[in-house]
Formats: sequence, structure tokens, C-alpha cells
Amino acid sequence: METERVIAPLAVPGVAGSAILQAMPSGPDFGVPGFERLLVELVHGAAQRVAIVSPYLIPDEALLTAIKNATARGVTVDLIVSQAVDQRLVSFAQRSYYQELLEAGVRLHRYRDHLLHAKNVSIDGAIGIIGSSNADVRSFMLNAEISLILHDPDASAELAAIQQVYIDRSELLTLDGWKRRSIGARLLENLARLVSPLL
Repeated sequence: METERVIAPLAVPGVAGSAILQAMPSGPDFGVPGFERLLVELVHGAAQRVAIVSPYLIPDEALLTAIKNATARGVTVDLIVSQAVDQRLVSFAQRSYYQELLEAGVRLHRYRDHLLHAKNVSIDGAIGIIGSSNADVRSFMLNAEISLILHDPDASAELAAIQQVYIDRSELLTLDGWKRRSIGARLLENLARLVSPLL
């Protein structure tokens, strides 16, 4: 006679620290675009500062509007992207948004040292997000992603300090300087933007 095997439940680990963290998955298997909705809502609710680090930054209309509204009400918005690229078509599509963002008053930093593949967000020094999701349509809608939300001022302050290191090692784009890029570059950017929802 076979004996039934009893599987013991997994032990719940004890509390290791004081920070409150929340894991949030998102992707096509979920009913709503979780990371995109969270990011848009946080930007709309920001009172002082928004910092977004993403190697692939192709905002949808909701995020673009939230960023523009934030700068219009006096919020400092820092976008940190990578100057080194590994996806040329994606890079051209991303660059097609730079003038619009600069005209809105966004501070756009291009990290110089190497391909910056970090993906994180901080809002008002009070909440942070670290995860696998880029700020682009593919991550918002198609990819399975995971984000760790930091509901903790101390953890968020540490994240903001890391973001400041990125900024210190970046080139700050100016609107006048960006407008001086070649006509050929503008053409490639506009063509890439046409297919940006597929990237």
C-alpha cells in the first residue's frame, strides 16, 4: 500500500529590515498595463521631482502627456538615457522624442561611460521603482516584466543618489544644441518613429 507523501508548506521568512517593498508583475497575461499605469499615475501625482532611467525610452501618449503636465506645473523632470546604443532603430525612434521633451522643459541626460541598462524611477524622494521594464510600448504591453516598488523614503533616497551619479556622468542636452543635428538624422528619427509602436 502506497503511503501519501505530505509536502510541508514553505516557511515564511522573518522580517529582515524596515523598508516596505512591493513586487508588481506586468505583461500580456495581466488585464491592465500595470507598469505603464503606475508610472503615468506617479508622474501625474509628482509635486517636486521625477527621475526616470531607461535605456529604451519611447513614451506612449499617456506618459508623454504626464511628463509635459508635470513640467508645466513646475516639477523637475530628469530623464537619463544611454548615449551608447545597442539597438540603432530603437535609438532613432527614441531620439525623435527629444526635441518635444526639451521644449517642454525636461532635463535630458545622456550617460557617457557605457551602455546604461539600468531601469528605475524615483518620485519626490518618497517612492521608487526598480525593475526590468523600459519606458517603452513593448515593455508596457508585450513583455513580461517585474517591478519592485519602494514605499520607503530611505530606500528611495539611496536610489536618487545612484541616479545622481548617472547624471554626473552624463551629457546634458540643450534644445539649441539638439536642433543643430543634421537633416539626415532628423529624417531617420522620423522614419523610426513611424514604427515605434512595434519596437
